[in-house]
Amino acid sequence: MKEAKTETKRSEPFLSDVKTLRERARKSIQKGAVTQNYDGDVKQSIDILQNVLATEIVCVLRYTMHAISASGISSESVQAEFAEHAKDEQEHMMSVAQRINQLGGKPNFNPEGLASRSVSEYRGGNDDDLIGMIKENLIAERVAVEHYTELIHFFADKDITTRVMLEHILGNEEDHASDMHDLLVAHQGKPMLSK
Repeated sequence: MKEAKTETKRSEPFLSDVKTLRERARKSIQKGAVTQNYDGDVKQSIDILQNVLATEIVCVLRYTMHAISASGISSESVQAEFAEHAKDEQEHMMSVAQRINQLGGKPNFNPEGLASRSVSEYRGGNDDDLIGMIKENLIAERVAVEHYTELIHFFADKDITTRVMLEHILGNEEDHASDMHDLLVAHQGKPMLSK
């Protein structure tokens, strides 16, 4: 038996009339990239992203410090991993700063108050404790994964561009957490996660 196809007609066209789009764009040119279709609260979005920016800056600093100070017989590969993650976190930082700018804000790179704006802590552990550094980075990545997951749900369809950016960053942070977990297992000789 064939199912009958039902067509649903919209009461309104899916796309706005081009003339209407052009008129709206001209009327609110001072708003830059923020159009009337933006369903979020721009100020609130910028404030949230300022905290995300601080988090990424702290992560860049922590990973960079660990890449430089990690020492010991098996530290070379760990240093390389920390350095790679610092580079990734810097890319996240730049993406977030650019998004703040697109929304009409000014990214806050001021080091004063950085730690209080960040959800991630700048905890280095003992400079000669490689396992301690790995653990601190794993903890920070787990915090970031949970925080960014919450923010993705918050932004949802209110700010699609920010949501998509955070989804990309979340994927990287999950990779980082997995990498740190693997390093911890390799250096402690036992799996931390139950199978």
